[in-house]
Amino acid sequence: MACDPRGRALGPVTNLGVGTQPPRMPSSSQSPPNVTWTEPFSLLLVLGATLYLGYYWRCVPQKPQLVTGSWFLAFLEQHCPVTLEMFYPTLWCFEGRLQTIFRVLVQLQPPVPYWSEVLQTPDGGQFLLDWACQHDRSQGPDPTTQPIVLLLPGITGSSQDSYILQLVNQALRDGYRAVVFNNRGCRGEELLTHRAFSAGNTEDLEIVVKHIKHHYPRAPLLAVGISLGGILVLNHLARTGQASGLVAALTLSACWDSSETTRSLETPLNSLLFNQRLTTELCHIVNRNRKVMEKVVNVDFVLQARTIRQFDERYTTVAFGYQDCVTYYQTASPRTKVDAIQTPVLCLNAADDPFSPVHALPLQAAQHSPHVALLITARGGHIGFLEGLFPWQHCYMNRLLHQYAKAIFQHPVELLKLRDLSCSEGGKS
Repeated sequence: MACDPRGRALGPVTNLGVGTQPPRMPSSSQSPPNVTWTEPFSLLLVLGATLYLGYYWRCVPQKPQLVTGSWFLAFLEQHCPVTLEMFYPTLWCFEGRLQTIFRVLVQLQPPVPYWSEVLQTPDGGQFLLDWACQHDRSQGPDPTTQPIVLLLPGITGSSQDSYILQLVNQALRDGYRAVVFNNRGCRGEELLTHRAFSAGNTEDLEIVVKHIKHHYPRAPLLAVGISLGGILVLNHLARTGQASGLVAALTLSACWDSSETTRSLETPLNSLLFNQRLTTELCHIVNRNRKVMEKVVNVDFVLQARTIRQFDERYTTVAFGYQDCVTYYQTASPRTKVDAIQTPVLCLNAADDPFSPVHALPLQAAQHSPHVALLITARGGHIGFLEGLFPWQHCYMNRLLHQYAKAIFQHPVELLKLRDLSCSEGGKS
């Protein structure tokens, strides 16, 4: 009971709604409290992840295809077992374009100190050799016979690119001397002539090989060319025969047919992702050296190029004296030169490389070659080959260099037998 101010009794106090809430009546428009929109979403997410993983494990990991003559095949199977092992591309970026893009984004750049050497060319030009400083020279091998790994970067690349740093670091850890050949103008140095670089011109590479062999005549030399660098290595081997100055070579994502490469890069998606950016970088080198370039080429016309083909038509063919772009591409393509190569070379390519279509690979010629071996992975993209769930440091290219260099440097007698075998077969034919 309650009382009014005068003390008179009042009736029972009812709930006036202050401090408490009236009970809610169930509504047919509301969902049951134990069912939410997240449950079907979670089910779809689990189903999608299951299908994705099922597709990956069923279709993506594959053993690479190794194509070469019988003797070189036996050598690689015995001394380079990575060529026979299953390749597991990174689970979340196994497609070729993704491998190509994410390699740039996620690969770590190990610290590699260099000392630079400037080499002069007969035409008045210059370029830089970057020698990697070795970790510990006190307990290292004899410097006069220590194996040397010569690395050639891709188009507009240099010794500072992540894939080069990774490979240099691998060579140093394996106890080799490492040196990077930077194409003219790609290390930031000034061009002294109108000529930068082209896939068909190996004169500068020949200067590098002779320079290294002059200073280290007893040291075995292995050349590792990546993309454009791989084209230069293959063209050098074809041009010099047994006088290449190399004990062996390794190419990674080399483009075998320049016409097919430009055609592939001109497809809409590849043009958006790769072609325009690379063309911009090439034009930047020309613009940065405008003063020396404009003596021979129309710089403003070159800078209007939007594709690599246009750049080659306006600069490369003019600067290097080719009749036209078709002639340049024919000269630069190593696809037709397999039979001329007489130095062992292992060539890694991915079937989903957006730069180098698989149908451009010289499969038939390599199948009968005692010196050229094609190692073709189903996945990997262009200079990608990321593997492992966290591919910050894991890369198939590093493992391949480790095993192949070890096979080459530790079994020189077998390599000589390979060369003798090719000579005897050439004499019989």
